[in-house]
Formats: sequence, C-alpha cells, structure tokens
Amino acid sequence: MKFAAAATLAFAASASAFAPAPSANQNTALFSLKDDLANAGKVALAGAAALSIMAQPAQALTKSEINELTYLQVKGTGLANRCPEVVGEDTISPKNGQKLVDMCIEPKAWAVEEEIGKAGKTEKKFVNSKVVTRQTYTLDGIEGVLSSEGGNIVFKEKEGIDYAATTVQLPGGERVPFLFTVKDLVAKGNGGSFKPGFQMGGDFSVPSYRTGLFLDPKGRGGTTGYDMAVALPGLQSGEEGDDDLFKENNKTFDVTTGRIEMEVNKVNADEQEIGGVFVATQLGDTDMGSKVPKKILTKGIFYARVD
Repeated sequence: MKFAAAATLAFAASASAFAPAPSANQNTALFSLKDDLANAGKVALAGAAALSIMAQPAQALTKSEINELTYLQVKGTGLANRCPEVVGEDTISPKNGQKLVDMCIEPKAWAVEEEIGKAGKTEKKFVNSKVVTRQTYTLDGIEGVLSSEGGNIVFKEKEGIDYAATTVQLPGGERVPFLFTVKDLVAKGNGGSFKPGFQMGGDFSVPSYRTGLFLDPKGRGGTTGYDMAVALPGLQSGEEGDDDLFKENNKTFDVTTGRIEMEVNKVNADEQEIGGVFVATQLGDTDMGSKVPKKILTKGIFYARVD
C-alpha cells in the first residue's frame, strides 16, 4: 500500500443513528469534495516519526498501568483523554473472526484547508489550528471484526465511542466545528500480520455535526420547529419562499465520507496490543446544509488490542 506524501508536507507547512443521505439536488459542492478527501487521506505515514517525538509526553502509561489507577488518580489529570502506549516490536497474526477491541484514537494536531492568497493568486493549503474543545475529543472503546482478504488484514468497525464533537480555531480566530469519527470504518491492510511498519487505511462515514432535533436561533430545525423564520425576518420570504434563504429554511442531515490511514509501530505479543500513528481527513460542519464544509486534517496516535 502506497500513501502520497503531499498532504503531510502541506500539513507541516502551514448521535449514532444515521439519517438518510442528502438528495442529489442539494449542495453539490459538498459531494464534489469526496474525491479530494480520498486523495488527501492517502498520506505518507513515514513522516509520522516527527509526530511521535511531539506526541509522547513523559506521563505516557501502558494499558496495565492505567488499569491500576483509581478514579481520583485519573480525575483532572487528562489521562482519560489519552491512549495507552505499547511497548515491544513483536508480531501478531490474527485469525478470521477475531476482534480488534479497546481501540483508542487520540488526535494530537489539526489543520484546516484554506485558500491562501499570494502574488495575486490563491491556492489551497492546510493551516495549522488549535483545538478549543475540552479534553473529550479522543475516541475510545471502539471494536470491530478482523478478517482476511487476499492475505491482507481487513478491519470493520462495529461499535464503541466512535464520534466526538470537536472544534478547532484558525490563526485568524475563525472556529471550525466538526464531528471527529470513524463510524463504519473499513480499513484494509498491507499484510497478514500486525508488526512495526504494518499499514492499513480506509473510508468511514461522517454524520451531521447536529441532529435533526437541533433548532437554530430562528427556531428552524430538520424535524421540529418552524419551516421558515417568523415575525419580521419572515417578511423577507414570499409565499413561495425566498431563494436566498432556501438553505437556511431547508435543514438537512448531511452524511459525508472521511478517510484514515494508520501505521503500526509498536506490538506487544504477550498482551496482544498494537499501537501506532494515524492521519485522517474529513469534512467539517455544514450547518445543516447551509454552507460548504471545510476540509480538516487530523493527526495523532492510536491503540488497540487483538481479542
């Protein structure tokens, strides 16, 4: 499996229920980004060595060490938002039907694609951003089934805490909300054994950042609330509805596609644990169909155990 290095270089430079997917006559710009996401997701994880230097604080603990801690020892320390580390460089060869459980995916860095103007021209680049969400953005308890296709490991995600509402802030102050997730991930590997250097990646579904029950400041929602703004703002719309306000009045539940690439760099055969780094790309919030979402690049570490 080969992963393109372009997205990595650009990055360095700068509720569980799914609603039906949007109809074809909705925001076409939203769907035109799908191919771009897939290409950006094929990232060269060989460059993740720089991440491992940044992402291994002194308080990193193994799973067994974390299990020995009490609630009060964890409370307020941030450890609940951290993935365990793995010690060892062994090899694990899973069998068909086994599971990958206790998967933890912890973001360490974020970037948002922006149009940058330079010398009278504009180009898209990933701009480094900072997270403004409290330490609740790590996915945990994810599990799924392992199988083999053509001698290669395939992981299919089934359940767990597999989404987290997250917001990042650009240098100019703009905040970009998105639902960090790996729902329905199907990740295909480049071999039949987990060992240092093993890579796997695939697409996943990204539900709407908000559910159909959400009401905007004018009381409009996807399944509840008003069909259009009322009182004085409503006078802007005629009987047929104002075209300029159509997207604001017509709330949608947008389901888009993201991609994640993972590389294993630590394997503990005694504990059946694997750990490594990941790069994921996905689209941000569409504000229930009223705006074109931004592309977000997330980079971090992961942990899992073969059951």
